[in-house]
Amino acid sequence: MSLNARLLALLIGAGLPLASLAETPAPERDLNTIAIGMFLVFVMISLGITFWAARRTRSTSDFLAAGGRISGFQNGLAITGDWVSSAALMGIAALIYSTGFDGLIYSVVPFGAWPLMMFLMADRLRNLGKYTIADIVSVRFSRIPMRTLISLSSLVFVVGYLIVQMVGAGTLISNLFGIDYTAAQVIIGILIVLYVAFGGMIATTYVQLVKAVLLLSGASFICFAALFHFDWSVDGLYASAISNHPQGMKIMQPGGLLTDPISAFSCGLMLMLGGAAMPHVLMRFFTVPDARQARLSVFYAASFIGYFYLLTFIIGYAAIAMVMKDPRFLDANGLITGGANMAAIHLSEAVGGSFFLGFISAVAFATIVAVVAGLTIAGASAISHDLYANIFRHGKATDHQVVKVSRISAVCLGAFGVVLGIAFKDQNIAYMITIPFTVSSSVFFPILFLSMYWRGLTTRGAVAGGAVGLGLGVILLFLGPTIWGEILGHGEGIFPYKYPALFTIIASFFTMIVVSKLDDSPRARRERAEFDDQFVRSQTGVGAEAPAQH
Repeated sequence: MSLNARLLALLIGAGLPLASLAETPAPERDLNTIAIGMFLVFVMISLGITFWAARRTRSTSDFLAAGGRISGFQNGLAITGDWVSSAALMGIAALIYSTGFDGLIYSVVPFGAWPLMMFLMADRLRNLGKYTIADIVSVRFSRIPMRTLISLSSLVFVVGYLIVQMVGAGTLISNLFGIDYTAAQVIIGILIVLYVAFGGMIATTYVQLVKAVLLLSGASFICFAALFHFDWSVDGLYASAISNHPQGMKIMQPGGLLTDPISAFSCGLMLMLGGAAMPHVLMRFFTVPDARQARLSVFYAASFIGYFYLLTFIIGYAAIAMVMKDPRFLDANGLITGGANMAAIHLSEAVGGSFFLGFISAVAFATIVAVVAGLTIAGASAISHDLYANIFRHGKATDHQVVKVSRISAVCLGAFGVVLGIAFKDQNIAYMITIPFTVSSSVFFPILFLSMYWRGLTTRGAVAGGAVGLGLGVILLFLGPTIWGEILGHGEGIFPYKYPALFTIIASFFTMIVVSKLDDSPRARRERAEFDDQFVRSQTGVGAEAPAQH
């Protein structure tokens, strides 16, 4: 697996740190009972939340958008739960442990998505949407082609992300808890189905709240306990890390892990624009009552996520200072047991002992379950609300029918996730994380941005550009060095770059603009005229509940 592919998977979800555990299994521990006990406590709490939420989930709005009753603070925490994960904790710490300062670089780039959400999208998303991002573009454009494109792209996004999360979760549990991999997959699938099918967005939101609080608390304890060990001196911690690390002072300097400027720019653009348009995150803007709470959601989420990334920077250097030369955490060759990706987990034991190691292990699993629940409800909403209710039933489905289809979809996606997790167990899954982020940056972001800010966009232009972004992204990923070269064993990739987002984003925007400019049909003229009405709705929220039906 190449370093670049590993880095991307480390940062965005649950790709490499957990997948890499399959390559270098962690040794058996006597602490499994502690981790399993804490895991069971989380399961009981989350199932209690699901039971409570199920009694409050009666309508489509309740199931897909929590009835719009979530406050900005609560939603900000829930978005934090969607965004950060134990893999981010483990992955960024692993980058710093191995290469030093570059770990901070790779945590800052995707953080650039939040100003885009705050200043460009939050208000209009809340005022124009109802349950999914397809609602926003359907305000102006023809319902059937736009919802078909968005829902199919959403399913590609969800499936690609789901593979990484499910394989990661199964590998983590089978290594840390001593559970058989297949059994771990089944347990994950059952929990996801219970959370989503019965509790809907209400249960998923509050499970994310619990997970976010646990992860932020755990990361804070590791950071502060490590600083306490060095008498609260950050300089002392850094000095110890420099003396321990083979590269010495170089770990305090950026090193350029992505040396090719095109790959570096393409990867950064994909992380930033893709992160600003992820369906399961954007759906959370519909759970708050108004645009003001949507802005507060972004503010709180950005604050919590920024705080978390700062903690991981300290944690990474603390792992160098406290774990790198501690014989308790080294194998016979003097290397850290389980690989660099276990640095944060070992550090938790170094500062908090067996009990805290069990806590972090349980939180690591809880974070992935919560993220998969969010992905599942995003996929279920694409099937039930976009495809079933608005395409197959032409907007005439009842609330009862939509909720029923949503629950059936959640069960099917949960079962499908288990199958994918088992099928991809021994595969190189790091590259899979590029699929959802390429779709998000090349399809969702261009369509959302132009539909909200450019009067000239038409249905033909949006569909053509979105289809080009989706199709070209999948083709270039397949022909690139990772799949064509490394996985299929054909040597060099036909397409030379691992991250095609730079090319697919340009192609998507270019196609949308050119096709829209050439489109002079009566429907196109009507859509341009309707932009002014949409702009008023996006500023006031008036009329946002009635998308245009063409």
